[in-house]
Amino acid sequence: MIKIGLIGCGFMGTMHANCYNAIDGVQVVAVADVRRDKAEALAALSDAKIYATGMELIENETLDAIDICLPTYLHASHAEAAMRKCKNVFIEKPVALTVKECERLLKVQKETGAGVQVGQVIRFWDEYVWLKDLIDSKNYGEVQNAAFRRMSPRPDGWEHWFLDSDKSGGAALDLHIHDVDYMLYVFGEPKSFSTVLAHGGERNSYVATVADYFGKSVLIEGSWDFPADYPFEMMFRVKFEKAVAEYTHEGLRLYTDNGMQNVVLKKEFTAQVEGAGNISDLGGYYNELKYFTDCLKAGTKPEKASLYDAVGSVKFVLKETEK
Repeated sequence: MIKIGLIGCGFMGTMHANCYNAIDGVQVVAVADVRRDKAEALAALSDAKIYATGMELIENETLDAIDICLPTYLHASHAEAAMRKCKNVFIEKPVALTVKECERLLKVQKETGAGVQVGQVIRFWDEYVWLKDLIDSKNYGEVQNAAFRRMSPRPDGWEHWFLDSDKSGGAALDLHIHDVDYMLYVFGEPKSFSTVLAHGGERNSYVATVADYFGKSVLIEGSWDFPADYPFEMMFRVKFEKAVAEYTHEGLRLYTDNGMQNVVLKKEFTAQVEGAGNISDLGGYYNELKYFTDCLKAGTKPEKASLYDAVGSVKFVLKETEK
């Protein structure tokens, strides 16, 4: 049995706990949260032991892996302690807030040899996995241009930490980083890029970047500066030489000269968890944690969504927003 310690029992911790509960041979045996009621709710799923803080869990438990779902400003300290104690760590995105914190985590990983995966879940989201496969196959030629958008109502969170950009990094580092990471994953580093940020209001609440890949342009746009009733949106549109692939709230579609095709994917896992987050679909979260735990069972270190890649994505966002 793979034993997991889960630190942070809010929305994301709830998603992770339910995913682990659906994976054979894996059990959350300890949870930690300063909010006792949140910890009790997740502990009940697997009869887990409860700790008041993450550091107490790290110090007192012997585990196969530690999963950190805390607010971003707490990631670095807990990730370092977890790597020094456990050797296998999952850290929610963004992995850290500053270049200094990122470099420190890379240094600790090198010192400890820890296996680390970061929650850049879009790499495991079924529709985005399909898109990467389509791009790599070149079945419809080269990509000519692409657009990725992510829009959200204003988040809240424990003690309103999301809206304190010193704690969350704002929409750019918390939300927009999904599409930054996917762009870098699929296309690599761009030749150059140009960024527009929101004028007025919350810092980093809107960001739009056009990246130049030697004549091929990629637009990535993100914001969470919308009212509560504004519907969450994540979408992509990719123009190939011989087709257009598009994903919106209406579904996944492929357009060619032969017409439009609705693409229906066979997904390994489908389930819903209701909560305060934008997305209740467990599918992508299940996929990333299944990959993480499969690596644990095989005794290998995760290569997808690595700490190194996650640090690169944080650095890119910080370059976008340094103006």
